[in-house]
Amino acid sequence: MLARLPEDAPDAVRARLLAAVAVESRGDALAEGALPLAADGPVREPWRLRAEHAALEAEGMARRLNDAALLAFALNGSFMQMFRQCGLAAGRDAVGTELVALSRAHGLVSAEVLGRLIRLQALSGLGDLAGADAQAAAVDSLAERHERPLAAVFTAWYRALRAALSQDTGAERDAYAQAVALLDGCGMPGFAAGLPALVRLAPVLRAGALPDPDAFAGADWGPYGPWVRPLLLLGAERPEEAREALRTVPRPPHDLMQEALWCLLARAAALSGEARSAARAAEELAPARHEQSGAAAGLLTFGPVTTYLTEAAATAAAGDH
Repeated sequence: MLARLPEDAPDAVRARLLAAVAVESRGDALAEGALPLAADGPVREPWRLRAEHAALEAEGMARRLNDAALLAFALNGSFMQMFRQCGLAAGRDAVGTELVALSRAHGLVSAEVLGRLIRLQALSGLGDLAGADAQAAAVDSLAERHERPLAAVFTAWYRALRAALSQDTGAERDAYAQAVALLDGCGMPGFAAGLPALVRLAPVLRAGALPDPDAFAGADWGPYGPWVRPLLLLGAERPEEAREALRTVPRPPHDLMQEALWCLLARAAALSGEARSAARAAEELAPARHEQSGAAAGLLTFGPVTTYLTEAAATAAAGDH
């Protein structure tokens, strides 16, 4: 589409198209061919580089044009590029902070809700729960005043995460029951798929246990299945199959759940003694060592990233001897 633009196309049109490329690259939406394997070395995929370049160019053009609405859209694209590696919650919080300030100055309600949700997620991952609480309250207020009912789904899930982080088992169970109930008919099937099963898995992992095959029989893991499978195989006492699954699973998507999924692989690699996969998981998780696993999505937590990082690093080191 960009290639078909005439050379004299307005900069605003070009910037909006570039921002659209950046926004639509969320996760692996623009990936070309099979994804790299998690056990292989890190790869800078060409499509990701193009999306990052599009985001930078769109944001720069929007700033030069002094167009607030265009800049808000471009910042959304920049946010989508803040998943190129683990541990970028602070960078996402900076984008969300600017988006909120810009939106409040220019009356861009939808962009303000987005900016505050970005901050809620990022601050959750960083462990700043007071800051995340403030963002959740602001989102709820905006949603009520401006009739944005979907925003309440995200804040309900955040409050369930908050209960999990408080280690109040009863409050966590009740809050997640309410959050899961909101998924039916929310109109976001991509958001909802697999989450209820992950919610049930989270306390098992935080306790350092393996999933009981009977307890999780028939669980719908949605898109998360490939990264949960090695742990399920270990729970079923099938370690060689678990090691094979670790060797063949693709790398986790570049999205809000990537730290959580790398933690799943780290735990499975450590428990199965798969040193190569453990080394890769430790390498990927190192920049996120001070974050809560999964909390940067504002949905759930598997516990401190450092727990999984330490396990994986020890297994990798043992494999070197």
